[in-house]
Amino acid sequence: MQIRLYTPSDKEAWDSYVCQRPDSTCYHLTGWKDIIEKTFGHKTYYLLAIQDSSNLSNPSNSMNPINPGNPSNPTNPSNSSNSIVGILPLVQLRSLIFGNFMVSVPYFNYGGVCSHGIDVARELLREAIRIAEEAKAEHIELRHSFKLDGGLPEKTSKVSMILGLPNKADGLWKTFPSKLRSQIRRPEKEGMYARVGREEELDKFYEVFSANMRDLGTPVYPKKFFSNILTKFPETSWLCSVYTKDDRTVASGFLVAFKDRLEIPWASSLRGYNQYSPNMLLYWSVLKFACEKGFRLFDFGRSTIGEGTYRFKEQWGAKPVQLYWHYWLKNGGLLPELNPHNPKYRLAIRVWQKLPVALTRFLGPMIVRNLP
Repeated sequence: MQIRLYTPSDKEAWDSYVCQRPDSTCYHLTGWKDIIEKTFGHKTYYLLAIQDSSNLSNPSNSMNPINPGNPSNPTNPSNSSNSIVGILPLVQLRSLIFGNFMVSVPYFNYGGVCSHGIDVARELLREAIRIAEEAKAEHIELRHSFKLDGGLPEKTSKVSMILGLPNKADGLWKTFPSKLRSQIRRPEKEGMYARVGREEELDKFYEVFSANMRDLGTPVYPKKFFSNILTKFPETSWLCSVYTKDDRTVASGFLVAFKDRLEIPWASSLRGYNQYSPNMLLYWSVLKFACEKGFRLFDFGRSTIGEGTYRFKEQWGAKPVQLYWHYWLKNGGLLPELNPHNPKYRLAIRVWQKLPVALTRFLGPMIVRNLP
């Protein structure tokens, strides 16, 4: 077995492997490599495990890290005698403020190793550590939705909230309690309406998103980040926005699809309109869209059990799926805490919340590019 870096000629085979694997996510696709490099300028290390197909073991003896009882064929459909048996995308982030480290994959909930068995995963990790040491990185963060064998320290404080979808939106509506239905109807009674689109909705989405991020005290991504996603994934990315009867955008979300799952990685609403619950109409409109498109799962994103966002997603019927973020630490010690809950960032968050939104749109992208 050979472990080597991705080259552009590997694109078709890499993406084909990702689409076949049951443990893959959309963030394993090479399109996200292009987006991250183009938007943020980060150096990426995308690792492939290659094995001569004549030496592949019987798939029935292989292990799927998520479902050991349901192995899958790792081979890609090319005519080459060499087959991909594992991948690991890595992105290096380095700055004077936050340090030098690698993440698979930053800015998103998922990534990490996607491989045909634990032996392949170990070889990929071994090479990742070698690269990290050579690049003088302080740690590697691997974002999984399954527990990875190997003894790496891990964080399990977050879960993804996943909702199974019926064939029709009416069937989903009937499962909602009366209180939830009333909350969805409230913005409609105020004349609010929702619209799903793509580039034509981007400016309105970013207006709401950047205002909400300022209110949260979090630096905002550049608009070109979202524009690049829409361009790279024209058939699997959308925007959904909620408008007042006077056509002002008061809530908006970004949607990304992969296989049978629709995900909403980013959603925001304007606090001044909270009394009318535009976010409820936003999520209901997105769920209807998911049912109409034939998706079987809806991913509300990650939450901490018991917190407000967890309870909000739980009321829709979403169930928690444990997330495992694994770490290699160069010098051991404590796990990194580059998040808003770290007390050392409290003052910075309070200051950020007082800045004009226009200023945060200018400064935010320069800061957030190095926050995973």
